[in-house]
This record gives sequence, structure tokens and C-alpha cells, in this order.
Amino acid sequence: MIHWTEAGADCAAVWRSERGAPPPKRVMLADDTTTADAAYHAACEGTGLLWRGDFQNARQLLQALSRRIDKTPLRKQRKGPKDNAAEPGAPGAHVVPQANAFHLHRQARAQRARVLGMLLMTVKADYSIALRRAPDVREAFTEVWGPAAATNEVNAASGVGDSVVSLRELLGMTSAHEWRRVGVEVPALGDAPNNRIFPHYGVFSPVRGEYVRLVATAHLPKAPPGQASIVAFDIGTGTGVLSAVLVRRGVGQVIATDTDPRALACAQDNLAKLGVADHVQLVNADLFPEGRASLVVCNPPWLPARPSSPIERAVFDEGSQMLMGFLKGLAAHLAPKGEGWLILSDFAEHLGLRTRAELLAAFEQNGLKVVSRIDAKPLHPKAQDVNDALHTARAAEVTSLWRLAVAGA
Repeated sequence: MIHWTEAGADCAAVWRSERGAPPPKRVMLADDTTTADAAYHAACEGTGLLWRGDFQNARQLLQALSRRIDKTPLRKQRKGPKDNAAEPGAPGAHVVPQANAFHLHRQARAQRARVLGMLLMTVKADYSIALRRAPDVREAFTEVWGPAAATNEVNAASGVGDSVVSLRELLGMTSAHEWRRVGVEVPALGDAPNNRIFPHYGVFSPVRGEYVRLVATAHLPKAPPGQASIVAFDIGTGTGVLSAVLVRRGVGQVIATDTDPRALACAQDNLAKLGVADHVQLVNADLFPEGRASLVVCNPPWLPARPSSPIERAVFDEGSQMLMGFLKGLAAHLAPKGEGWLILSDFAEHLGLRTRAELLAAFEQNGLKVVSRIDAKPLHPKAQDVNDALHTARAAEVTSLWRLAVAGA
């Protein structure tokens, strides 16, 4: 619950945060007369600003808060000096180890999220926002929170009818709604228009196409004797994009697993829209389904760091749990002469979070050998952004498809 005082009365609402952020302990009302400096000062102190003015003015205030964060000395310090600005030992060179730069970068982003998350909106029981020039966000909220009727039952148990959410998360939900409506073109799926993936909120979008292209072009294992095609496992399917690529390549059956209900629902929708649902079985499972397959594909989160929110679990794999779990169980789930395809960026290696030697040792310790490795350079904009705090690591990054097999087989 979140509590505040308005018009001399004590008020309360259900607090909602997909990031898992706690509600602010102090809340003040804010409107079109609230200055950006006053709002920034209050937000930095941990005071929530419950908006009562024009909706579009609230968006402008959020942008103003963002600009103030970017201008603070702390932000510049956490962003860190560029370690590619000069050679070590050269005049003016100030080299920061990439692991330190990464942790400072994450701290700065977390602080940014906390401050920007202090600008709050009231959401009515029917998911409307009773503010001037407020957009209709009911469909976006329904996609994330479920039907309003179910939400009202939860709220009724608390004796309130309204919810409160940060404007930043609200905009994230509406943005995700647009991605889900328009979709992401995936050339590896074939020609338009039947090559789009429609990501749901909280499910990693296949905007980085290099890992999809690797799966679309790597040489498939041969089908076992007497079978027309192979059976494949897609571990951590997410949007279902890799399952769809495999079916389009001629794989007869794919068993795709995930533990996130949103991911499973997203994959089901996408596979149906692409016309390949009959060839893919979705299973709620942690890593592997039962049985063996000629091909087992896994694209785990690439960074072995702790996620700061549930939404970050698609990017951060604390302690490399998913990666190591995949490697540990792979040999037991491969059919004779089968292959495991591990799609992994070396970004963590350039950040000093994992070494190549540690990865190769994990292969060997789990009875696996490397058949071959296919590499691809990322094409996303951050790889060319010299102002990015992690530019050196991003510019050197390579995404690889490791073809693994049982050692001695």
C-alpha cells in the first residue's frame, strides 16, 4: 500500500511496481505549478510526487528530472572516464578497469531509476487515468496486470479502488504495448510480412538480430536413421523466436521450455501467428524437458550479475546459474551424435566478469567438447556509441554460437 494526505484526509492505494521497487515512505502532491528543481530535490530525498496536473506536463517534468540527473557530478563520476581515450601512461590518460566501470554504470542506472521512479500516477479501477490530456492506457495495463475485474478483487480486499504506479513504469508499459502491437521484424524468419515477433511486456525482445542469424545459418545435425527430421529443445524460449527459426529450417518438432508465464504466453501467441505452433510444444520447465534431442539450443542471459529487478532477469544471470545449469545437464539430454548450441556473447569477458578460460573449463568439467564456433559482431547502436560508459567492451564484443557435443562420442 501507499499512503498520503490530500484535502485534509488520509488516502491510500495499492502500490504497483513491475520493477519490484518499494513504495516511497513519503508522498507529496505535485501539479503544473511544481518546478523541476523542487521536484528533483524531493525525488532525490526519496519523496514520491503524486501528480495532479496535466498528464503531458508530467512527461515534460520527467524529462527535466532526467536532464538534471545527467548533469550531476555523481552521474559523471559513475559514468566513468573512457578507457579508450588515451593509451596507458600517456599524458592525461585515466584508465578505469572495465569491471569497475560496469559496476559504477549499474549503480548510476539504479540511482537514476530510483529518482525517476518518484513521479507517480493514480490509476482508477477501470485502468483509466483521470488527468487532463491523459492517453487511454487501459489496453496496455490489461496486457501487464490482467483484466481490471481481477485487479479490483485484489484492491477490494485492501479496501481501496485505486492503484498508484510510477510514470516511468507507465510509459514503459505503453511502449511495450506498441512493440506488441507493431512487432519486431526478424529477417531470419523469412520474407515480410510473415517474419515478425510480437514481444510481450517483460519478455526479452529479439532486437539484437545477430544471435538469431547464428541459429538460422549454423549447420543442423543429421536426423537419426529412420527419421525424416530431428527433434530439438529450445531452452528458455522467451518470445519463441528461436523455436520458430528452427521449424522454418525444417526441424520437425521443437520442445520449448521457460519458467516465466509471460514468456510462455508470448511464445504461444508468436508461434500461432507464424503458423508453426503445431511443430512446437511449450513446457513450463526449469531448463530441460524430459528426454533427449538431437539439438539442444540455449541463449542464456549473457552477464553473470545480479538483476536489480525481475525485468532484468533476461539480461543478468546471477552466478551464471542458467549457463552452468545448461552445461551441467546438456550431455544427459543429447541424443547420440547430437549437438548443443550455446549462444553467448563475450561481453562479460571484456567487462572482466568472466574469463574465456573459465568458460572452456566449464565445457570440459561437464564432459563436453567444442565441435566448432561461429562468431558474429553486434550491430546495435551502442556498439558504435563512443559516449557510452562501456563503449570499449561493447566495441570489442562478439556473439558466438558454440557447437558442443559429448566428449568422446
